[in-house]
Amino acid sequence: MASHQPQQALPVINIALLGDKDPATRALVVQDIARACLDRGCFQVINHGVSKVVMDGALEAASEFFDMSTRYKEVHASDDIRSPVRYDTTSRDGISKSRSFLKHYANPLDDWINLWPMQPATYREKMGTYSMEIQSLSVQLMGAIVQGLGLGSMYLHDKLGEGLQFVALNNYPQGSSQEGDTVGLAPHSDYGFITILLQSSPGLEVMHHDDHDWTPVPAIPGALHVHLGDHLEVLSNGRLRSLMHRAILNTDEARISIASIHGVARDENVECAEELVDEGHPKMYRESSFRDFLDFLPTNVKTYRRFVQTLKIDTAA
Repeated sequence: MASHQPQQALPVINIALLGDKDPATRALVVQDIARACLDRGCFQVINHGVSKVVMDGALEAASEFFDMSTRYKEVHASDDIRSPVRYDTTSRDGISKSRSFLKHYANPLDDWINLWPMQPATYREKMGTYSMEIQSLSVQLMGAIVQGLGLGSMYLHDKLGEGLQFVALNNYPQGSSQEGDTVGLAPHSDYGFITILLQSSPGLEVMHHDDHDWTPVPAIPGALHVHLGDHLEVLSNGRLRSLMHRAILNTDEARISIASIHGVARDENVECAEELVDEGHPKMYRESSFRDFLDFLPTNVKTYRRFVQTLKIDTAA
């Protein structure tokens, strides 16, 4: 049953002072992020250091790629979900409803960029610059999130800096106002610690924890949306929860979003932080890696389950 409580405004956090040398000043921003993570599972950031030129360039590169002929785009088509670069329009992931997408790895950039599309001509330059700046931002944000958990800002710092960055470019057609809202991407939560998302126009909707209503995420100029993934729920031993979200087709225009998912290396296992496990808070999740997530995906097409649900330990026994 839908909740009839009035929707609260989504948190918008100015992180300009996150790098301040004064611990008290930084602590205020960390507190805002911690509260948003706990209460909402997501927030938007402004004054994050990624310039408008870089963000616009990434959206332009994505748009130009999707505008190319099908023949060219299908050069990058693959049935293999492990492919480092993959274009598709189908629903092999179990959640795609009405979208085309291009997915590729991005960190370390030198390991992957030569596999990216060579056309449009500026794709590698524009998306490469964007990916590097978002990767740097992800490490900064994760430092604040783990500090808010009481783990210290440098917890996993090196592993995150060298870890996985998986970029998904999504192209959604314009929706029909006569048919009402149409789902372009079904409800799901993301793998990884955090996802940083840039959207060209509104269409992203989120469902906060125990809510039963979808909340639209506004496309605030210059802002980036951040939401929590399954592996952050595991790391926090359930103190934080990954965010359910979906994409609705925009009835005014076609829409592009660029999601950057961040975690540790593909073979690195994530488990509950020892500091967050005690008699009152027993270990709630099994450890797992990105490769485990890829093994899980083919089993999840017909009946969608969140990856994190498969990792839960029955503590009632």
